[in-house]
Formats: sequence, structure tokens, C-alpha cells
Amino acid sequence: MLKSFKSFIKEITTFGSDGTAVPEFDASDKKLAAAALMFHVIAADGVVKPKEREKLSSVLCNHYDVDSGEIEKLIEQATEADSEAVDLYAFTSVLKRQMSKDERILLVEDLWEMVFADDELHEFEDNIVWRVAELIAVSPQDRILMKQRVQARHS
Repeated sequence: MLKSFKSFIKEITTFGSDGTAVPEFDASDKKLAAAALMFHVIAADGVVKPKEREKLSSVLCNHYDVDSGEIEKLIEQATEADSEAVDLYAFTSVLKRQMSKDERILLVEDLWEMVFADDELHEFEDNIVWRVAELIAVSPQDRILMKQRVQARHS
């Protein structure tokens, strides 16, 4: 029985480099959904560059209240969730339910940060942001405004 309990605990928790437990992120967690979409954007051109991954980590820490002990696990789970997803709806439906309009607009801004993280605009990335914005009910005007805001910061 003790062996079964230990196995169960191991399945639901992993441990960070400092030995503290790092929780698994649930599929209905908006942090995981946002991270998966951001990963999807940086992977759209076929190459995830180190500076794109650094930007992903930075945005998740600063905008989604993910601490440094959780960040690698979240990115790992987001990468896996993205690779298993058949469409964007699994992520956007979570975000539309759990985020306010202003939070969704800020998410679109974060997606543009991923697009411009490598200082290149790829049509696949642009298309993903457009589709996500539509699915989470962010207006074309707000989507374009967020793009211009991020583009100005990267110029």
C-alpha cells in the first residue's frame, strides 16, 4: 500500500532543482493554455531559437505569475500539450472562459512578443495570432494595435 501511495505522489508531482515539489499544470489551467499557444507561435517557423525560449520564460514569469521553480515544468507541459493538440480550440476555449477581455488583449500582445522575439515576422506566426485573436474574441483593431505596440518596441 505504501508503495502504491508513493507511486501516486510521484505521478502527480515532480521536483525542481532545489528539491521542492513542482506541481503539474492541469489542462484547464489558463497558464498552461497561454504557454502552449505562445510555444505554438515560436515553433511555427520550424525552429525554436534560444532567444525565443528566453522570451517565453520571461513573459510567463512576468505576466502569468509563474515562479522560476515552475517555469521549466510549465514550458515542458506546454510543449507536450502543443504537440498533442489537433487545433487551437482546446487552449482558446480555456482562455476565453477564464480571462477578462483586457487579459485576452494582453495575451494577444504576449503572442506578438513571441512573434518578434527572433526579430523576424513569419506569415505562419502572424496567421496564428490572427486565428487565436478571433477565437478568444479580441477585435481586429485590438490585435493590430498590439502588433504595432510590440513592433515599435522591437524596432
